[in-house]
Order: sequence, then C-alpha cells, then structure tokens
Amino acid sequence: MHAARYWHKLSNGRVQCDLCPNHCRMADGQRGACFVRANEGGELVLTTYGRSSGFCIDPIEKKPLFHFLPGTPVLSFGTAGCNLTCRFCQNWAISKSREMDTMADAATPDEIARKAEAMGCRSVAFTYNDPVIFLEYAVDIANACRDRGIHPVAVTAGYICPEPRVEFFAAMDAANVDLKGFTEPFYEKVCGAKLSTILETLVYLREQTSVWLEVTTLLIPGENDRTEEIDRMTRWIVDHLGPDTPLHFTAFHPDYKMLDHPRTPVATLTRARALAMNNGLNFVYTGNAHDRVGQQTVCANCQQVLIGRDWFDLTEWKLTPEGTCPGCGMVCPGRFEATPGDWGSRRLPVRVGG
Repeated sequence: MHAARYWHKLSNGRVQCDLCPNHCRMADGQRGACFVRANEGGELVLTTYGRSSGFCIDPIEKKPLFHFLPGTPVLSFGTAGCNLTCRFCQNWAISKSREMDTMADAATPDEIARKAEAMGCRSVAFTYNDPVIFLEYAVDIANACRDRGIHPVAVTAGYICPEPRVEFFAAMDAANVDLKGFTEPFYEKVCGAKLSTILETLVYLREQTSVWLEVTTLLIPGENDRTEEIDRMTRWIVDHLGPDTPLHFTAFHPDYKMLDHPRTPVATLTRARALAMNNGLNFVYTGNAHDRVGQQTVCANCQQVLIGRDWFDLTEWKLTPEGTCPGCGMVCPGRFEATPGDWGSRRLPVRVGG
C-alpha cells in the first residue's frame, strides 16, 4: 500500500478520490471504480504501487508515437484496472483485471529506470492500462528515468482532474492521448466518461506544457466512424491543437464486450485519413492494418517522403540531422535525433526487480 494524493475525507469514515472525474466515494475497505485506489482505515491508498502486470521492450512506434525518437526501443509496462469502462477495450485482460495476481512483477522506480538504461531504451512508457490511476507510481518512475536521461511517455485517455493533471504531465516528455470518439453520448454510453474532460486535457497539453503530443482514435464500425463525426473531430484538432499534431486512425477488432462488431475495413481508415488531411492536418496515420502509404511521414510543404514505415519497421529515412526536409528545408515537427534507432518491430519481454 502507498499513500495516495488527491482525495479528501467525508463523514462516517468515507473518503472521496479527487484524481479523476469519477470522484469515487469509498467506505473503509472499499475500492474505487478503477479498482486500484482504496479506502484503508479512512486513508486513500494506491494498492498497486511497485507492482506491474509485466514489462516488455517495444518499438516506440507501437505506442503509437511516430514523431518521437523514431526507431528506438521503449520499456513498456502497466499495472491493472482503469477509470473508464470502454466496452471495446483491446487490453481488457489487464485494464479490467480484478485479480491482484495479474501484477506478478514487482519493481521500484529506480529498478525500472536502471533496467531501461541497461537495455538501451530511450524511453519508458506507461501503457496497457491508463497510468493516471497509478499517478504516484508513474511520477516517481518518471523522475527516476529523467535522472538517467530516459524519457517518460504516457499512453492515456486523459480522464483526469485539473490539479493532478498538472503534476502528472509535468513528469512526462511525450503522450499519446486516446480520443475515443467525438460525441458525449458515445463517451457516456460506451466509455463511461465525458468527452469534455478529454478535450480539456488535450488543450491543456498543447497550450500549457512542452509534452510532445500525438492523438489516436480507434474507429469502430457503426459507433464512431461516421464521416460527419470524423469531420468535426479533425477540424477541432486543427483549430485547438494545431495542424502539425500527429493523428492516428487505428482499426478495431472484436473484443471484450463488442464481439458483435466487425473489424474496421482498411477503406474506413483511408477515408478518415483523407478527410483529416483535407481539413488541414499534416500528419495523419493509419494503424492496426497493413498500409505503408498511411504510415509514411511526408513533408508538409513539398510532400517528399521523410520516413517510410512497414508496420513498426523503418524502411526509409530522409530527415536531415537537423530534423528538416532535404528537399525544401521545412522543419518536421517532433523530437528527432540525428539518426534513427534500429530497434525495428521486435517485442522483448523482460523481468525487472526481484
């Protein structure tokens, strides 16, 4: 158990969690909707501090982050639980877990940072389940990583209250925020959350932090893939986050409580990408489908291919050491090094700590 932040006491021994808009109220011995924050003797605690559902070295492109240290390895891990209730969750075995045995690996923040350094990882990603629910652990790990020159990365739905939002993202160097749809009814009925909060988080990241931001939308047939919804969403991104914000449209596969929905056709991803680019977004990608054109990074000015990809492998690299297009000199927005990494598409499970 680890003392939690962002809560206050109520009457009769109850406590209210103020980390996310769920504002769970818990009697002694009860857990919140996320399952990992609990009332123990009138104090809010994080039950998963120091425990993980597993560690794996991935390509950074898998997060997905296409403009943040391309080709480099990232040490990825998560815990258990989630503060959303997405019916289509693609990681439900972890995020919806109510079994503490899911978290078989124990590791301190310093052990995680040292393992990442020893394995040559340029970053550590909090992923698989939403890291905002284990904020205290994530922030301590992020600080330990930065001490060793390793970048903390958040893969998150962005469902967090304003005060903890500041602390959480101050500890991150990059984030991919999952914008699950663009209507309040979809968020409320399918995800158990509020779209307005996620939009506030996105605007906060763009306007008040230096975090490198990319956005992902999983397109689900018949749920959030209508042309008018994609049109409104991409126009909003251009207006509020800027035309250089990378956007990833990814394909849904039947899972968890949406087994009755078909897979997303590649044509849907292609249509969404074309619409987004027509609305002014310069860097729009497709994922969870084999689409080499939809995975290329192209110069926004002269349309030269700067980075070619085949799934998670880099197949072409034309950026100059200064991060510019060799043809016209236009800067490609992102966090690039002089040369790309060569990790490729490998996935390497690792043990950390005891």
